[in-house]
Amino acid sequence: MVGGVIMAHGDDQGLILPPRLAPIQVVIVPIYKSDEEKVAVLSAGRETAALLKEIGVRVKLDDRDTVTPGFKFNDWEMRGVPIRLEIGPRDVAAGQCVMVKRWSGEKSPMPLNELAANVPGILVTAQQAIYDRAVAFRDEHTFATTSYDEFKKMMDDTVGFVKAHWCGDGECELAIKDDTKATIRFIPLPDENGVRPGCEPGKCIRCGGDSGQIVYFAQAY
Repeated sequence: MVGGVIMAHGDDQGLILPPRLAPIQVVIVPIYKSDEEKVAVLSAGRETAALLKEIGVRVKLDDRDTVTPGFKFNDWEMRGVPIRLEIGPRDVAAGQCVMVKRWSGEKSPMPLNELAANVPGILVTAQQAIYDRAVAFRDEHTFATTSYDEFKKMMDDTVGFVKAHWCGDGECELAIKDDTKATIRFIPLPDENGVRPGCEPGKCIRCGGDSGQIVYFAQAY
């Protein structure tokens, strides 16, 4: 499961965690230079954290003094926290924060008194957006063929899954692996009606024998 999340949703900055899975859904990063600013900013941060906890949001105030705000930004991006709230002295004066959405990189100001009303809906939107992006990526990298020559070419030229019929013989799968370095990655499960997608009769991609199932091949990297 952990590997699947990393592979499906991660990017060059690290993890992107779906809100339902994220141990921390919102992280608050205070920004200040002087002790006077620190008191005001941390006070606003604590109030914001308490407000979000009251409505069931998993939130953390990063009040570490040993690292810079920039380090914290990178740290929480790498950990995949869905929402980062940045609060500095000017934000406190304006009664707002800067919201950074991990899944899109979008930054925008948000009034502090509107967070409780907006954050739960934003987390729902994030969950769906992350899911939709992963499904679209999977579909764009899934191919189908009935020709073994084309199958072998796909394994040389493309990155992704190739759907094809398989006779069910382990020796045939081993031969495919020898030819292409590809193995069966998964066999579709039955849907809610007990029907397994791709179970229509066909001919095995390699040997041409009778096949009652389409499986997904891919190479390991």
